[in-house]
Amino acid sequence: MDKYLLIPLLPLIAFTINIVFGKGIIKEKAHWVSILAVLGSFVISASTFTEVLNGKIINYDVYNWIVSGNFRVTIGFLIDQLTAIMLIVVTSVSLLVHIYSVGYMHGDKGYYRFFAYLSLFTFSMLMLVMGNNLLQLYFGWEAVGLCSYFLIGFWYEKKSAADAGKKAFIVNRFGDFGFGLGVIMIFLMLGTVHYSDIFSKVGTLTGQTINILGYNVDLITLIALLLFCGAVGKSAQIPLHVWLPDAMEGPTPVSALIHAATMVTAGVFMVARFNPLFSLSEVAMNVVALTGAITSLFAATIALVQNDIKRIVAYSTVSQLGYMFLACGVGAYGAGIFHLYTHAYFKALLFLGAGSVMHAMAGELDVQKMGGLKKHMPITYITFLIASLSIAGIPGLAGFFSKDEILWLAYNHGMVGKIVWAMGTVVAALTAFYSFRIIFLAFHGKFRGTHEQEHHLHESPKVMTIPLIILAIGAISAGWFGIPAALGGSNAIAHFFEPVLGHPHVTAGHEEEFMVMGISIAAAIGGIFISWIFYSLKPEMPKNLAKKFKRIYITLWNKYYVDELYDFIIVRPMKWLANSILVAVTDGKIIEGIVNGVPQAIRNFSERLRKLQTGQLQHYGLGMALGLFVILALVLIAAGR
Repeated sequence: MDKYLLIPLLPLIAFTINIVFGKGIIKEKAHWVSILAVLGSFVISASTFTEVLNGKIINYDVYNWIVSGNFRVTIGFLIDQLTAIMLIVVTSVSLLVHIYSVGYMHGDKGYYRFFAYLSLFTFSMLMLVMGNNLLQLYFGWEAVGLCSYFLIGFWYEKKSAADAGKKAFIVNRFGDFGFGLGVIMIFLMLGTVHYSDIFSKVGTLTGQTINILGYNVDLITLIALLLFCGAVGKSAQIPLHVWLPDAMEGPTPVSALIHAATMVTAGVFMVARFNPLFSLSEVAMNVVALTGAITSLFAATIALVQNDIKRIVAYSTVSQLGYMFLACGVGAYGAGIFHLYTHAYFKALLFLGAGSVMHAMAGELDVQKMGGLKKHMPITYITFLIASLSIAGIPGLAGFFSKDEILWLAYNHGMVGKIVWAMGTVVAALTAFYSFRIIFLAFHGKFRGTHEQEHHLHESPKVMTIPLIILAIGAISAGWFGIPAALGGSNAIAHFFEPVLGHPHVTAGHEEEFMVMGISIAAAIGGIFISWIFYSLKPEMPKNLAKKFKRIYITLWNKYYVDELYDFIIVRPMKWLANSILVAVTDGKIIEGIVNGVPQAIRNFSERLRKLQTGQLQHYGLGMALGLFVILALVLIAAGR
């Protein structure tokens, strides 16, 4: 069997085995099936990465999926530099999440089902990134959405979890509708859905327009923006970001997998994959850059005041995804994917670290009720600190190199680039602040929880801490492949991506690069310093500021009231429409009228018919005579004509 086919097939086999036999034969050993399958995928992915590193590009079809006239779609694989790095990210993080889940989910009644869903999630994402055509990408795109519904609402007996799962699924339908239209338009305009054909023909669309409501719209811009609609939903950008923080209702390993390696990175991957299309439209590029920058700043400000440790990290994810789109929007696709790669490790580490804290705190999420965990959980503390330093962009760690590359290339991209660079620099300071707010509130100072919680504080078992340590190594070293020339490196990652993603032309010298770098480092250190003052040196200051700027604080606490706005303009009208039209009229009158009305009509007719059956012979004789009379009359009338 083709070894490349085994990469997605092994997790699919694991899902099938666990979902069929997990409850009966396998039971508590279900994790072995999934872990060994994902381990196999990781090993083959690593082998494939070395092949791509040596210049090999894999692009072939496995079999014909759909053939209808001129419409032909295959199941096929394209493994180039972009796919190769995604395979490493997906399989490595997924493997560590699977191992961590053994300890975290121990004793859960849905243990086998959880590992089955994790494996299906991994399979779906692998199919998405490995596909060589748009329809296969769309299949993986929708499959990861389905898996997110399963896993976010895994504890379905808990209403908030079930609601969060539905919210994620429904919100993504808005974005996916636009994405689907984009796929259809590409086929209608170019006659193909295969990447190689699309990219070779897309230049022919330059200058073409389409009339919409009397306006001529640039065709490439329209297609790019429709595709970007899907990315906005899947990668939780404004205005479709609202599902991601609520996704925290799922088990913590799910949060790590969704946020770090699978679903939310799909949008960034898709935009990067279609860089030949996006790069032909300046309008689309600016929309992507500004959407990313605004989302990044928007989410970072919300994270400043939240107390739920997982929600803080969730808004951090929304913000960092904004960074990635910011990069893609200024043409720095390689830098965006580089940040996706480094982000996978420090973000998975933050979520699994938060899960370790919850494990010790009996499920407690409020950082205001923690404190002093450093001495009880040294491994969790050190690894969480490394992740926080990395996401803050402290030099030497992975996050610094990828974040700095984005800011530097944005700075070199004209006026729009300067604007998003300034916003990204502010976000760097805010990210450092809220990341270390967790450190100071949860791990330093005095314990503020209950006596019972304090009595049970302990470090997590090795099956949970070993993945933390491995991810910490990634959070430190993953960025070393992108050390820029200004710091004496070769920026190997940029050269690696260049055949697929290109590299923006930079005119400024190293002096300006050092300036941009210095500003971002100062922003990060400043954010950490202010956080230390607020939550360690003068802990009363945040409360005083919250009282002084009460309106701003309440707005941030309520996440700019976006959920309330959507509830008012979408949810409530739809509920009214459903209850007053669909339920009352369609269901109550039409459907119920047919379902209950037809049997009632038959019953009424039969009741009347039954009255004719009197059992009296004279009545039957009279009826026969009348019948003969009618027949005779009809015959005479017909003969007279």
